[in-house]
Amino acid sequence: MSLTLARALRMEPAACAVFIGAGGKTTAMFKLARELPAAIVTATTHLGIWQTSLADRHIATDEDTIENIEGFQGVLLVTGKPEGERVKPISEKLLHRLHQHCQTHAIPLLVEADGSRQKPLKAWAEHEPPIPEFADLVIHVAGLSGLGKPLSETHVHRAEKFAQLSGLDMGETISLEAIANVLTHPQSGLKNIQKTARRVVLLNQADTPELQSAAHTLTSSLFPTYQAVLISSLLHDQIHAVHEPIAGIVLAAGESKRFGKPKQLLDWKGQSFVRAVAQTALRAGLSPVVVVTGANAGEVEAAVHDLNVLIVRNEDWQSGQGSSIRQGIKALMPPPSLRDTSPKSFGFGGSWEGVWVGGAVFLLTDQPQVTTTVIQALKEKHAEGLYPIVVPLVMDRRGNPVLFDRATFPDLMHIEGDTGGRALFQKHRLEYLPWHDDRLLLDVDTPEQYERLIAMEDL
Repeated sequence: MSLTLARALRMEPAACAVFIGAGGKTTAMFKLARELPAAIVTATTHLGIWQTSLADRHIATDEDTIENIEGFQGVLLVTGKPEGERVKPISEKLLHRLHQHCQTHAIPLLVEADGSRQKPLKAWAEHEPPIPEFADLVIHVAGLSGLGKPLSETHVHRAEKFAQLSGLDMGETISLEAIANVLTHPQSGLKNIQKTARRVVLLNQADTPELQSAAHTLTSSLFPTYQAVLISSLLHDQIHAVHEPIAGIVLAAGESKRFGKPKQLLDWKGQSFVRAVAQTALRAGLSPVVVVTGANAGEVEAAVHDLNVLIVRNEDWQSGQGSSIRQGIKALMPPPSLRDTSPKSFGFGGSWEGVWVGGAVFLLTDQPQVTTTVIQALKEKHAEGLYPIVVPLVMDRRGNPVLFDRATFPDLMHIEGDTGGRALFQKHRLEYLPWHDDRLLLDVDTPEQYERLIAMEDL
């Protein structure tokens, strides 16, 4: 599935998206605007005169109000009056009025909030970037064509400031580490951004396999400063990947009635099933990892208490797996006391620390044989297209674990009984991950199956 920028950014109706940085801001902003039924585009900085032709209609004004924009479809650009080869930014009062108009009519407002003089990278002056306090989404654009170039004004706007933030000297080669240092610096990537705004990095100009590989390498160092990292070649109309933190939810609440004793505590290579599964989730880079307990809760929780996991007890475990799924998803929502300081979208702001999650992998405690390799492959497949559900396919049979995109979370919150996530398979598109390990098809419901699993691992 080819990703649009709107889908990759998870744009919502009436959202205010602010573009900052360098290396394709204007291209990204107008590409996004073109993908939407209607959008109002403006700037709190100067735009080039030539850029005004990218809109369907351009209003240039020094006034604090504008009229006759009701019902407009397409891309409407609102700027200040021309000033030489540029147009001036709009007034703060007009910006707020545009925001009110967009909120009332459920129209996205797109704002360019700084200039970069056509350079791929930049650092900010003291007065930059002028990000409105009502921004829902801030997209920091960075051009990868600057990677490997000498640090100078030829490639970096405000190169001396970039040097201070990155740790480089002028003339040194711009490295991935230097770009990461600037993007995550409090006086750079986080500057003037409200806590309620979702922060996204757009690594643009990834026009070669080498630059795409470099972008993937850079991604992990940008979390949790940002909630998502997009890798793109916008001039070629390509979104290569959308990386977001993916949670792990370990379902460990069952009674194991058929087995006769708690499966969660069975031995797997010297440790309990539940501990082995939780550690696999952590090693695979899932974050946060939630362990949902229920039956035999005290013993199960003791097995993982020293791990970096969030333990959630399901008091309603006897009603079926659906209640554990709901508890796991609920754990990814900030508590009411933090709702106003968490990034906005569907009410799912992330963990209690406000970590944004793009989806969740559900892991069963009776499958300790699941590897980090398959979990990472599920994450990579999801990043390619933000598919609603990603399922391993082994010999034409669906296996576990399964990754659910955050768009499915509201539906997961309504699952009842013991059907599990399969209840959503008819409603949401399934993307299959071909896999050649039939151990994913084996779970442990009886002592005989446990013996078989142990025997398979001993081969």
